[in-house]
Amino acid sequence: MTSSVLAVRTVCKRFGGFAALTDVSLTVGPGERLGIIGPNGSGKTTLINCISGSLRADAGSIDFNGIDITRLPAHRRARLGMARSFQIPRPFFSMTAAENVAVPIEYVRHRGAPHAARARREALALLEQMGLADKADLPAGVLPQVDLRKLELARAMAADPSLLLLDEVMAGLSSAEVDEVLDIVLALNRQGVTIIMIEHIMRAIMRFSLRVVCLDAGRIVTEGAPAEVAEHPDVRRIYLGA
Repeated sequence: MTSSVLAVRTVCKRFGGFAALTDVSLTVGPGERLGIIGPNGSGKTTLINCISGSLRADAGSIDFNGIDITRLPAHRRARLGMARSFQIPRPFFSMTAAENVAVPIEYVRHRGAPHAARARREALALLEQMGLADKADLPAGVLPQVDLRKLELARAMAADPSLLLLDEVMAGLSSAEVDEVLDIVLALNRQGVTIIMIEHIMRAIMRFSLRVVCLDAGRIVTEGAPAEVAEHPDVRRIYLGA
């Protein structure tokens, strides 16, 4: 039985002559909250894309719950229990919030078995958890930014994941909205979901993370407890501008 949910081993990714990731290795334990920080262009989203299957690593390996997923497409990884959000929310804007959540419920959680009434019940339960119960029948295109971020979380959780990958889920939100979304994310973790989160808002990453990894130029600079990483001289130089 594996002791880690995720094991990334010496993963490399190049785009032409540019090395986006070089020998990146990390492990994530069950129920852990891992924060990933680093300046723009450091490879954070590329790493999430390689883990989720949006991109295929050029070298190295990725294990998920003891299964080698390095060559699996994204939909196969999703059905194994991995879900992600995107920096820019990507709902079906002409569909309601409930319909948006029902799609992954039917096609990932229930493997395409048609049962519209059940999917709607489960979608409404997820929207209530996200504080969107009163927006269930509104088109996604009319929702404000904070609600789109919550809908993105609901769509990811509709796949019933054991591992959730969050890519700047709080970008563009006010301070109060950041706290609101962070409370939801922490509640998901308390329910047993392992979470990896990329975030530029340092107070959010410090409150969220049990452990922080800092990337720069496609390599891991340091990792450890949030307070230790924040005080690391390379992190202060690279990320905090000290």
